[in-house]
Amino acid sequence: MAEHRVQRRLAAIFAADVVGYSRLMEQDEVGTLNALKARRRDVLGPLVAHHRGRIVKVTGDGVLVEFASAVEAVQCAVELQKRFTEANRDEPEARRVVMRIGINLGDVIIEGGDVYGDGVNVAARLEGLADPGGVLISGTAFDQVEKKLSYGFEFLGEQQVKNIEKPVRLYRVLAQAQAPTLTVPIKTKRDDVRRWSAIAAAVVVLLVAAGLALWMRIGDPFAPPIEVASTKKMALPLPDKPSIAVLPFTNMSDEAGQENFADGMTDDLITDLSKIGGLFVISRNSTFVYKGKPVKIGQVAEELGVRYILEGSVQRAGDRLRVNAQLIDALTGGHVWADRFDGSVSDIFSAQDAFLSKIVEALKVNLTGTEKQEIASAKTDNIRAKEAFDAGWSLYLRYTAKDTAAAIIALKKAIAIDPKYGRAYAALALANFRIYDSLWIRELGMEPSNVWFGAMDYLELAKKYPTPLSSTAEALQNASLGQGQDARLNAGRAIALDPNDPEAHIAMAWALTISGKPTEALNFVATAMRLNPNYPSHYALARGTALFAAGDAQQAVEVFGEGITQNPHATMLYLPLSSVLAQLGRRAEARQMLLKFRPGIEQMGLENFADTYIFPFQWDSEYAAVRERLYDGLRVAALPLDVTVPSLEAELRTGNPIDGQRAVRRLGWFGPAAAEAVPVLTDALKNKYIRKESIETLGKIGPPAKAAIPALLTLQNEVAIGIYVKSALKQIRGN
Repeated sequence: MAEHRVQRRLAAIFAADVVGYSRLMEQDEVGTLNALKARRRDVLGPLVAHHRGRIVKVTGDGVLVEFASAVEAVQCAVELQKRFTEANRDEPEARRVVMRIGINLGDVIIEGGDVYGDGVNVAARLEGLADPGGVLISGTAFDQVEKKLSYGFEFLGEQQVKNIEKPVRLYRVLAQAQAPTLTVPIKTKRDDVRRWSAIAAAVVVLLVAAGLALWMRIGDPFAPPIEVASTKKMALPLPDKPSIAVLPFTNMSDEAGQENFADGMTDDLITDLSKIGGLFVISRNSTFVYKGKPVKIGQVAEELGVRYILEGSVQRAGDRLRVNAQLIDALTGGHVWADRFDGSVSDIFSAQDAFLSKIVEALKVNLTGTEKQEIASAKTDNIRAKEAFDAGWSLYLRYTAKDTAAAIIALKKAIAIDPKYGRAYAALALANFRIYDSLWIRELGMEPSNVWFGAMDYLELAKKYPTPLSSTAEALQNASLGQGQDARLNAGRAIALDPNDPEAHIAMAWALTISGKPTEALNFVATAMRLNPNYPSHYALARGTALFAAGDAQQAVEVFGEGITQNPHATMLYLPLSSVLAQLGRRAEARQMLLKFRPGIEQMGLENFADTYIFPFQWDSEYAAVRERLYDGLRVAALPLDVTVPSLEAELRTGNPIDGQRAVRRLGWFGPAAAEAVPVLTDALKNKYIRKESIETLGKIGPPAKAAIPALLTLQNEVAIGIYVKSALKQIRGN
């Protein structure tokens, strides 16, 4: 005979019975049995299945149910009592079927589909102690659901129950006859991942859409129908996953200064949704272009290339808040989901989480544990810190010098209120980096070292309280220092944690460009531009630089030029454009671009300009020649137009060592365009005073200087210049 093995497992046991069952049977046996059967068939069975439970046994007046989760067990019990209360309203009091329920989480024995053990016994004892129409749970169950459900709980003390050695902590579930609403208690630990179950419980009942909105179209019976979008008219192809754009929530508040609060609500939803890998989420920059404008849902969907549009409104009066939101399928015009929050401003965090949970549920997207944790941990619990951050972030996203400086002031206020606000520290680091990289230091009257080291200090603090934004900032720091491998690792981490953040993809593009992989970088820039169709100027800088590094100077000029046309204040594009124009032989245009960047500068200052300019990113040492080529283009752009390759050749032939050194150096700035000077440069190798400069210039000319290889080979073993010869040969041979 096979050995019989006892199977044990941890389970939530739900025990329920009918109050006054004997009395009901005595009054009307057939009617009572029929009523119980109907309730089990129409209410109990579907609810248990919905909450993934298993009905173990049914007795005449009771039921025993097993759940894998205490949260599901309590939710099922609350909903069951609500349904029974509703069903009893039309019944005379003497015929009402009233349940009492006990729930325990404990170890049980499984045998033949039945369950035994103390875990079951405690649940049965609690059921007997529960109030009619009530739910009573044990301390072990309470410990699992306390921070996961929005219901109130009343501690009834410890009580000794029959056949159980230790006293059992008892908790009464409060208001169990009412479905939970979005007005939920304030959470004091926003980094507690377990609250995600509370989010689900807090929005069990999907309210009727037409009754939700006071100011939105679905509440207006006279509102025109939504004009649906056409996939044929989409400016961009629909992604292969649910795609969504969150429009700026309308500020309906009478109070002044509440615009940032409404914008912050929008931004928080975008930020949280963007961390979900199963969604495609359009960036805030591209949705906020519709702010304050009457828009058509279908038009927005077609312009941004998405299927779903989320819109809403916010009304704040003192400490009270009302938020309406609805999710629309732009291809059908149908409302996928709608809901409303009414409550205290301090409860806004819970409301946002509840909205997020229902949006995800409506779009049938699964949240991973990492995504839940990341969404939960990146925020602040302090409403004042959030308001300061929202104000600063809104300024930061305007991409101007003065707004960025103002953003820093607001963000500093946020970290002063909440010194552990990781996202605010990361935003401060990025704001300082932007001022430095965008060449706004002079305009703002700031000290370069203060800006740079300020960014470093804030980044270190951001890393203490990590967020995806801090990984993006760290990747950009790595790229600015020429640390390609570290930049790729940090950008990869940022994308993994926030796959819909276009800035993380731009950071990866820079990481790849400085690592000698510009073609790969272009793919990440394309992704960023798809996520943010109304992209800012620094995307053009990333794309144009990658094209330049890949050898496509003509397209790089077009990208830089388009970026300046779209935003004439994008000064960061002026100098790269000037450099590439010069390298294409368009020197007059290149010079004008330099003068536009620095009006009124004299010739000497113009020629020294490249030596003071700091391009925001450095290439890995192996690919440093790309950065030097960018600088050489600026040097050519600064030269008087009558300085040409032929004039420099003539200057070199004079034999004057000082003039010769200058001529050779300038020929190198022209790069491959100086190919006609290869013979005179080869001859100059014989002159020990200009030999080193001639070797370096031949290397910059590259493959067109192949005729100089034999002469260079005779010098490669000389101690003083051998290293320069080997470098030049490598450049000329293209390896």
